[in-house]
Amino acid sequence: MITQLVVSQAVAIQERRSARPGSSIYSGRASMLLERGFRAFKSSNWMVVLSGFVEPVLYLLAFGFGIGQLIGNLEDGLGRPVSYAAFIAPALLATSAMNGAVYDSTWNVFFKMHFGKIYQVMLSSSLGPMDVALGEIGWALLRGVAYSLGFMAIVTPLGLVTNAWGLLAIPAASLIAFGFASIGMAITSYLKSFQQMNWVTFFMLPMFLFSGTFFPVSVYPQWIQMIVQALPLWQGVELIRSLMLGIVDWSLLGHVAYFLVMIAGGLWFTTVRLKALFMR
Repeated sequence: MITQLVVSQAVAIQERRSARPGSSIYSGRASMLLERGFRAFKSSNWMVVLSGFVEPVLYLLAFGFGIGQLIGNLEDGLGRPVSYAAFIAPALLATSAMNGAVYDSTWNVFFKMHFGKIYQVMLSSSLGPMDVALGEIGWALLRGVAYSLGFMAIVTPLGLVTNAWGLLAIPAASLIAFGFASIGMAITSYLKSFQQMNWVTFFMLPMFLFSGTFFPVSVYPQWIQMIVQALPLWQGVELIRSLMLGIVDWSLLGHVAYFLVMIAGGLWFTTVRLKALFMR
């Protein structure tokens, strides 16, 4: 009896929504994906999330307060001396947001798409492909934000946030996580094997190492600098580093615009791809 009532309610909801323009693409129920992600997190995924939080903290301790004692101070964008730990902390915050968002929007989505067959079931209901895209990207965004908040809770007592502009590092990290989550899911929707998925890690590792994370990109030749500056992580590192070091100017809007384009493009490609795959 209860099952029949639930089915009847679902049918009634679908009938009301079917008359709305674009109802086959978006039904306004992306929150269902967030609820599912939260339930899965409580049951089995919390250890994986914890390991992703610990990694940038270890990098900060090993490099910032270890090797940093040998390196001494660097200069910020205004020529002021800044400790090596304060120089790499913003980059590790941006990396933390990227890692949390990418891992959830790639490997997690890949499993659901090809092994769990979850999206096929979801898209046979009243959910549309944009609901699935927004829900999954939103969950990946929350993981990226959680990593960022945890990392900021570590670096702030260490004195690595030296001005009020540093408070905007969390919204900036959220923007970075949103951008990477959107692009991550869009790319994953085109990948079909574990071998292809390994290309995600293959791309992320050098981007992490060479995007100004541990040293200024000015050490590179000019042509390499141009390549690095086109990478999304460099954009995120520069955005958060500028805020945490108090170097605020109009160039920050360019970094924000970069991630807004990533978000819009990722959402569009993911929606189109999910529709093509599961709503033929």
